[in-house]
Amino acid sequence: MEDYLETISFLKEKNNVARVRDISSSLNVKASSVTSALASLSKNKLVIHERYGYVQLTPEGERLAKIVVKKHKILIEFLTKILDISPKIATEDACKMEHFISPQTFEKLTKFMEFIEESPVNGKPEWLEGFDYYLKTGKRRKCRMEQRKEKAKKKNK
Repeated sequence: MEDYLETISFLKEKNNVARVRDISSSLNVKASSVTSALASLSKNKLVIHERYGYVQLTPEGERLAKIVVKKHKILIEFLTKILDISPKIATEDACKMEHFISPQTFEKLTKFMEFIEESPVNGKPEWLEGFDYYLKTGKRRKCRMEQRKEKAKKKNK
């Protein structure tokens, strides 16, 4: 059901309206499946939909849709920026993960991404660059402190 809420929100933002045929096309499902899902969402007071009419999110549906969209965005950012996953695969994986991630894990992941984004260093923090190096080479890069110690040892010899 979250996919439907997310899709309705996206279509409303893009086209100012959401129709059954547009939802069906976006999700690659039959119109009858959309109608069935909308009946369930309507019963749960998440959408307003009259037969052959536009689909509207209720305030609660809008709230839930925003959460799903935020999860999707944060997961894609984490997968692409931190784990260096291709955008195509990250998008596919985020779609799967967003429905199963616990609120606690999502909150911590969001804080982690905020921490990275607000890093005082231009670009990536040193430890994250070290992780990128590890992903590429399979070896840990020595931190600056280790590099200084080695330099001092060589200098003292």
